[in-house]
Amino acid sequence: MIGGLIGLLDDIAALAKLSAASLDDVSAAAGRATTKAAGVVVDDTAVTPQYLQGVTAERELSIVKKIAMGSIRNKLIFILPVALLLNHFLPFLLPIILMVGGTYLAFEGAEKVWHKLSGEQDDGKPAVEKEPAAEKKIVSSAVRTDLILSAEIMVIALSAVSHQGFWSQLASLVVVAFFITLLVYGVVALLIKMDDLGLKLAQRDSSGIQALGRCLVTAMPKVLTAISVVGTVAMLWVGGHILLVNLGADGTGWLNAPYAWVHHLEQGIGEATGGLGGVLGWSFNTLCSAVIGFLVGSVVVGVLHFIPSRKAKAE
Repeated sequence: MIGGLIGLLDDIAALAKLSAASLDDVSAAAGRATTKAAGVVVDDTAVTPQYLQGVTAERELSIVKKIAMGSIRNKLIFILPVALLLNHFLPFLLPIILMVGGTYLAFEGAEKVWHKLSGEQDDGKPAVEKEPAAEKKIVSSAVRTDLILSAEIMVIALSAVSHQGFWSQLASLVVVAFFITLLVYGVVALLIKMDDLGLKLAQRDSSGIQALGRCLVTAMPKVLTAISVVGTVAMLWVGGHILLVNLGADGTGWLNAPYAWVHHLEQGIGEATGGLGGVLGWSFNTLCSAVIGFLVGSVVVGVLHFIPSRKAKAE
């Protein structure tokens, strides 16, 4: 009996070691996947704050929380099972789905650019005061955009762990989903409440802290405006890059020519410019992606806006 108990304890110890090793593997895989998707994470962080412009201060964190919960649902309920199943059974569909999402992202970015160029202005009233459904519309729009960015993040992360077994892939992607969502929306919440922090600091006794607080209050509107611009560019960049990379995803045929050309020039710039080669090459790739995103997005804007309006005028 004692021998059986010792054997059972040995089995439990071995199982514990195996579980710990599995957890280490999942953590390492999740870390690699998160690092590989870091570029899109930055874009996600830049895109989201623009949806909060014009929102009353007391509703900002509530809206960020709703968007974050929508992002988790996007990743875990919609994207994760679909990505795993398609990767296993119909891997050729993943690039097509990503291209549809990339086109939508390019459309959103181009629509914002054309809206700005047309000189149209909002009335300046906080979004939640314009109409009762405005907050819901803000959240829905942000969650739709997040769906595209999250799909790109999760597919990139999946490619980093595709050599592992199904359950290891699943566990790694769940970790990535939660970590990236907390990171992105934690940073967004910090950014949008920085001016409130500045107001509190400006009321302190120390003159130095007061000056810091006033500086934050003065700077944050400009920072958020700059982030909004970066977010629009990020939509065009990421949307164009998705289209560029996945147009010839199999690496064969003329459809792969645009990406092959851009990648070849990116490498050439890197080799020709020495220490700054990596940055300059990346910048060239990003510029090409943004241009493609703007062109494709503008075509969609034209189809969805200008053509129907012309028909209405003709009638």
